[in-house]
Amino acid sequence: MASKKRRLTAAQRRSQLLGVGRKVFAQQGYNAGSIEEIARAAKVSKPVIYQHFGGKEGLYAVIVDREMDALVQRIAVKIADGSARRRFEQAVLAFLVYVKDEPDGFAVLTRDAPMAMAGKGMPSVISDLAERIGDVFKQQLKAAGLNTQVAPLYAHALIGMVTLVGQWWIENQRLDVETVAEHVAAMGWMGLRHIPKKPKFAD
Repeated sequence: MASKKRRLTAAQRRSQLLGVGRKVFAQQGYNAGSIEEIARAAKVSKPVIYQHFGGKEGLYAVIVDREMDALVQRIAVKIADGSARRRFEQAVLAFLVYVKDEPDGFAVLTRDAPMAMAGKGMPSVISDLAERIGDVFKQQLKAAGLNTQVAPLYAHALIGMVTLVGQWWIENQRLDVETVAEHVAAMGWMGLRHIPKKPKFAD
């Protein structure tokens, strides 16, 4: 006689649904990914998903928040200490290693969030990460006698650039991620080191 299949606890079921939902949203995006498909892949009925998350938007919101936390934590650890240049380089590397290690998570973050969730997804990640590494830029700008008020501008530019590079790398993995990180960090750091006191367009 076959033994009965062990029933998952509420915490285990929630974790399973998050994993399945993450995969579906990464592959199809929020709009195309359906509750029906997630339920089918998880081998549960739709009401189970509603019970745990209130619906597709609730499930998506939790997945995005978890990915944001994971990415921010990776970078926060790497920029906790070291010289300004070292922290700058490690921020770039940590971001791109996340892209390599968690392609589904990165795909979820870089897809458009539903209109009802403005402020979620990659725009929020860019703002959060830029705020965390802003002090690196402030240190360098201050040392160069430049206006530190523009530090957030450079921080957002860096994170936005790395995000786009990450999307490019996902599609064109001809270079290892460490090499890509070295080039991006070098370009960003050399540019930061040579910012003129009053930037202006060339004549």
